[in-house]
Amino acid sequence: MSDKAQILLIDDEPESCRALSVLLNRAGYRVDSCHSGEEASNLLAKHAYELIISDLLLPGISGIDILKQVKEDAPETSVILITGNASAETAVEAMKEGALDYITKPFNFERLKLQVAKALEKTRLVSENKYLRQQLRGRYKFENIIGASQPMQQVFSRMEKVAGTDSTILILGASGTGKELVAKAIHYNSPRKDKPFIAINCGAIPADLLESELFGHVKGAFTSAFADKPGKFEIANGGTLFLDEIGDMPLQLQMKLLRVLQEHEFERVGSSRKIQLNIRLISATNVELHQQVTQGKFRKDLYYRLNVIPIHLPPLCERRGDIPLLARHFLAKICREMNHELIRIGPDAMRAMENYDWPGNVREMENIIERAIALTDSDIITCADLPPDIGLQTPVAEFSAPQLTSDGIDLNHAIADIERELIGQALQLGQGVKARAAELLGINRTTLVEKIKRLGMPL
Repeated sequence: MSDKAQILLIDDEPESCRALSVLLNRAGYRVDSCHSGEEASNLLAKHAYELIISDLLLPGISGIDILKQVKEDAPETSVILITGNASAETAVEAMKEGALDYITKPFNFERLKLQVAKALEKTRLVSENKYLRQQLRGRYKFENIIGASQPMQQVFSRMEKVAGTDSTILILGASGTGKELVAKAIHYNSPRKDKPFIAINCGAIPADLLESELFGHVKGAFTSAFADKPGKFEIANGGTLFLDEIGDMPLQLQMKLLRVLQEHEFERVGSSRKIQLNIRLISATNVELHQQVTQGKFRKDLYYRLNVIPIHLPPLCERRGDIPLLARHFLAKICREMNHELIRIGPDAMRAMENYDWPGNVREMENIIERAIALTDSDIITCADLPPDIGLQTPVAEFSAPQLTSDGIDLNHAIADIERELIGQALQLGQGVKARAAELLGINRTTLVEKIKRLGMPL
């Protein structure tokens, strides 16, 4: 905490209060002081303090009452209690109610300075962690997962339904579709949001090390185990454990995982001491687990244990209507992160992106847009700024207007044909989502539905 830290000092002995206030001011702190719990309550209602130093025995509202009020209204604020009548009972009560420290009169000011510095550092860390948690929650709000297509609306609906539960979830989808992003969104919108979210990629760790990574080990459990080490299950206790690429887990370890999920307890490698488990498990895979079961590569009983609530993330090629939304989202995000002036994606480049199959899915798109922003010298991204296999995409077939001859033309029929063609293309690009198709055509959804009905097109 900086030397501008604000401290509230509460002491019903004016001389003692004045002396301590002067000493704290000289130590570089800003100090407000008062002599009763009532005065303190009024000050706390008007100002935010990093530290409260209060006498335990105050007339009217006591130091314990002040402590309870602070912990209810500003739990990140540290409180130190002072008294001249120390007892084990009052010390225990103060610590149970959340006091950081408890000192007796007469006190050593050098020792008190150390306690104040320690208390302010704790307040800073708690406030910083609170801010970071709020940032994480904001980052992983459901609305920050981009998608207006029908397949993604189904994903959002299921996420919202399961976030408040403790049900085990299996996220299915190809690499790059955003499985970990969905897992984090579920966690940070769940009752466990203030507890850890721990992720581990089961396919990125050698099989002989994965058990130790998951469950931890004790010193001497194997040759290189020089000290006790907690595993991911232990670190995630109370929160969410995300097992990515669960399909790559060795069969022997699958059996241990099943037993842990059934019994809600485990042991570190090399130990027989049971550790109770309280986690929410979310798994993910880019392989067809039921096929793995059929081929004997994945345990059937574990598959059913993990597949309580499946969430399938569609590949980007199955939700082409989301491509412009995602592209503009990544464009704004990356320009902001790179301190780059906001540029735009040209219509030809956007059409090429919409026609590309995106085998690397959303992750590939983000990387390609970052590359285009970094390398372009213009304020617009063109096909030339995209990789050749995207920039040279064959555009969606264009319609050609009928030619007027000396025999004339039925204008209403010609206009109807043009409208029918354009609406068909818009519905194709929008993956059948009428709201997206209407947006592409620059009309509202109800107008689009009326035109579809008038033109005799299927709804």
